[in-house]
Amino acid sequence: MPFHIHQRGIVASTNDDAKALATEGAPAFTAVLATEQTEGRGRRGRDWKSPPGNLYVSLLVRPPRPASEASQLSLVAALALGDALAEYVPSSRIYNKWPNDVQVDGRKIAGLLLESSGGGQGNVEWVVIGCGVNIAVHPNLDEYDTISLDSVTDEKTSIEEFLTFLLEHFEARYDVWINRGIDPIRKAWVKRAANIGCEIVVRLPQTEIRGVFEGLDASGALILTRSDGRRELVTAGEIFAEN
Repeated sequence: MPFHIHQRGIVASTNDDAKALATEGAPAFTAVLATEQTEGRGRRGRDWKSPPGNLYVSLLVRPPRPASEASQLSLVAALALGDALAEYVPSSRIYNKWPNDVQVDGRKIAGLLLESSGGGQGNVEWVVIGCGVNIAVHPNLDEYDTISLDSVTDEKTSIEEFLTFLLEHFEARYDVWINRGIDPIRKAWVKRAANIGCEIVVRLPQTEIRGVFEGLDASGALILTRSDGRRELVTAGEIFAEN
């Protein structure tokens, strides 16, 4: 089903607009596209710089799935973002950084923010998937490097064209998830995973843990093997390559 796109100029947040539409009864496959965000945010409430020239879009879906599975859509959306980037960049240069980032040449080019509302019988009522892609410009961040698509291709990318690719690939990956479950999505995500098989640091709110990034379990949680051989599942946090 093709997306119905609500085009905006400057907004506080495309996720906020999409959530408002969701609560008003907007159907699945509704999208909010903006030229700029004044209050864009990333994970854990961080500010997300949203200057003109980049892609800011939020996708509304209403999957017939338990609320406990809603977070799996971050893997679906990351794959779709990577698929869209592969229309411009060799896929060998594209990586997924757990849990919600996509990289080109080891530098962040896109990020995701999922928000949802529960429904009856334990099913999720709706999920809003916010996607930010550095098309023309990229911010300077302290903790990791960033990159923009235009700087990679040395060409000016059409935001409309990129969005078309993104929505087409999202629909395809979403269809796989709905009809075949998380396993093929998880396997495809792991094939593009950054730092797979490497020593990493996982930063949690109160501490850090270290180990080897082994992959994802059936639910999408990160599998970490500690130095003593214990396997640990991590469902939230940020990962960094161990120096």
